[in-house]
Amino acid sequence: MSKAKTNPQAAGPTQRQRRVGEEVRALISSALMRGDLYIPDFDGTMITITEVRMSIDLRHAFAFVMPLGGENMDTTLETLKQIAPLLRSHLAKSMRLRAAPILHFEPDLTFDEVDRLERLFRLPQVAQDLKAK
Repeated sequence: MSKAKTNPQAAGPTQRQRRVGEEVRALISSALMRGDLYIPDFDGTMITITEVRMSIDLRHAFAFVMPLGGENMDTTLETLKQIAPLLRSHLAKSMRLRAAPILHFEPDLTFDEVDRLERLFRLPQVAQDLKAK
């Protein structure tokens, strides 16, 4: 009998993916916060790296970012994409991986989703249904 092939990502990230993702998040955050890399576009801009998800082979890192107050998201993403090679080089020097991951930056939309859900729960029709149960 042959074993059915399953999608390894369907079960969620592995412990190694989580650990490497957290290390990448911490290194990127510290590089931006401490000023290890001089980036004139970020002068005074606070950026939060909320999460980093690693691909199965650890060659790609998807960093979810949110500028303070959610302002200038497009500019922030564009600047991060431009300095991604510098950040990757910084990661290569700091991490013990065979290859430094290629960085991809995406906006973190979780805060917007939470706001949307909270507004839905406050609707009179939904509040009535919640009280009934």
